[in-house]
Amino acid sequence: MRRLLAASVLLLAACRTAAPPALVTERQPPLVATPPAPPVPPPAPIPEPRIALVLGGGAARGFAHIGVIRVLEQERIPVSLVVGTSVGSLIGALYASHKDSFELEWTAFQLDRDDLFDFGLVNAVVGMGYAKGEKLEKFVRESVKQRDIEQLRVPFAAVAADLNWGQTVVLDKGSVARAVRASSAIPGVFEPVEHQGKLLVDGGVVDNIPIDVAKAKGADLVIAVDIGADVGNTNIKNVVDVILQASDIMFAVNVGFRRQGADVLVQPKVGGVGMLDFTKKKECMLAGIQATRDAMPRIRAAIDQWKARKALEGRPRG
Repeated sequence: MRRLLAASVLLLAACRTAAPPALVTERQPPLVATPPAPPVPPPAPIPEPRIALVLGGGAARGFAHIGVIRVLEQERIPVSLVVGTSVGSLIGALYASHKDSFELEWTAFQLDRDDLFDFGLVNAVVGMGYAKGEKLEKFVRESVKQRDIEQLRVPFAAVAADLNWGQTVVLDKGSVARAVRASSAIPGVFEPVEHQGKLLVDGGVVDNIPIDVAKAKGADLVIAVDIGADVGNTNIKNVVDVILQASDIMFAVNVGFRRQGADVLVQPKVGGVGMLDFTKKKECMLAGIQATRDAMPRIRAAIDQWKARKALEGRPRG
């Protein structure tokens, strides 16, 4: 029995298992929640450029401006500013008043030479021009709804020249009709115009395509329309022809380097149309339409490039 009990005790001792050793772990720091990253703000919308339409001088060739405006309107190119010299100021004021190319076309195509040029022999002898310009001022006053430039639907400026001091004069306030008359007063053809304390003549004397004026008034892009003449002319028969030919030469010279400042230059093929030839209205308008359609890829490229630059300027650094 003793031996049996001893054997049982030994057997029980062999069956016991040792307790597992205690695990020793390093002390871990408490978990801290990482704050969420702030949301990335959406990129600022890219603004549309402020586009200026600059309309040059050229008398009857100015009907080409109507075709230019029609295509820009059809292509939804927003015009934020109109600057014009001479007939460019006339067409520009009509458009700035209505902001509608069809209304502009309807009004302009009722226009004839006798509506603008009040020639008179007495005026030529005792005055300072063959025509006073009163008919032109009356036409604008009756055709433009607004009396003053500040009231026009599109911001507008007409460019004239100070006859006494040879300076460029920007007319962007006051009477629309008076400003257009002053800007269109071809020296020798129309009498100079007293306006805002100055003696003014056709703006083409100093700047027939006033691109710099548009930029100074805050334009981001400038579409300029050049309707200058082909200066070669062998059909000069009287003193009016002499004055007009001299004006064409003068305008062509001062436009030569200034038009390089345009972002897009539109040049309707109307150089062979005489300054007083109102029989080719339709031909001039169609030339303006064709020239603007040809220029549309350049216009859209200029807008896209401007927007791309703006996008880069607005992108956050880093």
